[in-house]
Amino acid sequence: MVPILSIAGTNVPAGRRMTINIPVARLYTHTEMTMPVHVLRGRQDGPRLFLTAAVHGDEIVGVEIIRRLLKLKVLNRLRGTLLAVPVVNVYGFLNHSRYLPDRRDLNRFFPGSEKGSLTSRLAHIFMTEIVENSTHGIDLHAGSNHRINLPQIRASVDDPETRRLALSFGVPVVLNANLRDGSLRQAVSAKQIPMLLYEAGEALRFDEMAIRIGVKGILAVMRAIGMLSGKAANPSPIQPLIASSTSWVRAPMSGILRTTVRLGAEVRSGAKIGEIADPFGENETEVISSHSGIVIGRTNLPLAHRGDALFHIARFEDSVHLKEALEDFREASFGEDEPGAYA
Repeated sequence: MVPILSIAGTNVPAGRRMTINIPVARLYTHTEMTMPVHVLRGRQDGPRLFLTAAVHGDEIVGVEIIRRLLKLKVLNRLRGTLLAVPVVNVYGFLNHSRYLPDRRDLNRFFPGSEKGSLTSRLAHIFMTEIVENSTHGIDLHAGSNHRINLPQIRASVDDPETRRLALSFGVPVVLNANLRDGSLRQAVSAKQIPMLLYEAGEALRFDEMAIRIGVKGILAVMRAIGMLSGKAANPSPIQPLIASSTSWVRAPMSGILRTTVRLGAEVRSGAKIGEIADPFGENETEVISSHSGIVIGRTNLPLAHRGDALFHIARFEDSVHLKEALEDFREASFGEDEPGAYA
């Protein structure tokens, strides 16, 4: 017998799809605000996966990933429950902002408090209504502050189940990322729920390859945990590499940045990856990679102050298969004629 699922006081029977509007704090104009969640229940009991986007309100690529996923007919054969929340931070989403109106970052306030700040209360509602009803989770993010990210998974891969799901997603790089205080990953991990964080693309922009890879990756995870049967029609050829660490290359001076490497490029320690000059071209300094690895994040803003983060480089203890993994990623994502931002 499939157990009863209740969200915000609404029962969702087995075999049904429903959109539930979870009430959150009104605007000061007295306008009602809700956090919509689309609940899709299979006829058979099984895993309960939460899928979230726009925890940071300007990171909208995940909103489109969820929209496309929910249109797929394969979900008609779902086993278990999918809880899809395309816009968690509804306030920031409306304002094109990472933050909430109280200027707080939602991803630093989990698990939240029923009597805390606006941000803390939203975190508490999400934990109570969504996480408490889940057995697994995937959170969708994008680069912030004019930065773009190579599709990557951040997860606690020391946990065997989380590691298995991270490797099944089909991205070139998996980061064994530390848990940050107040983050959703930390709060979910405390409940011993396996969770992945997918990073790809740029804030306030749709990135077609990031979207496609995100949809395919979520379906792969759903198959891995038994929510969908069978194998993917076009399984990913990507064999992900687990990064041992990451580091940022920062601007050695203030000026106008010109980059010489693309996102996803392999770089060597000591190699030139960009140059910074003043607006007159009188002073020019090379930007040198401090480590060998691949570029998993990069600024798209050519204006830099000394110390600004420019390139995010993932480092690997074993880089033997690095080139092969990157080639598989490019071919699977773009083919030969559409390199885009990734090269």
